Amino acid sequence: MTVSENEHEKQILKEKLTTIFEMKDLGKLKYFLGIEVAYSKKGIFISQWKYVFDLLKETSQIDCKTTRVPIEQNHRIGSDEDSSIVNKGQYQRLVRSSFT
Repeated sequence: MTVSENEHEKQILKEKLTTIFEMKDLGKLKYFLGIEVAYSKKGIFISQWKYVFDLLKETSQIDCKTTRVPIEQNHRIGSDEDSSIVNKGQYQRLVRSSFT
């Protein structure tokens, strides 16, 4: 199948889908649900770098240090020692954003 035949087939498919669904052709996908999409000759690459960066920025953790272990060893959950006040609204936004 040639490139022009391929484009023609895509156009026919879009027209059929438009009769069933309300839709728009916005061109190549670049960003969707926190996932960036990049195209190259080697293939399609996806990344959540921007999504993670925005979460770190919102929580003022841009300068945080990385670790291989996500929680300190022997950490007691619910311990009142050194507990900081949690911003309930921000916590709910962050949890909600991980599901959208």
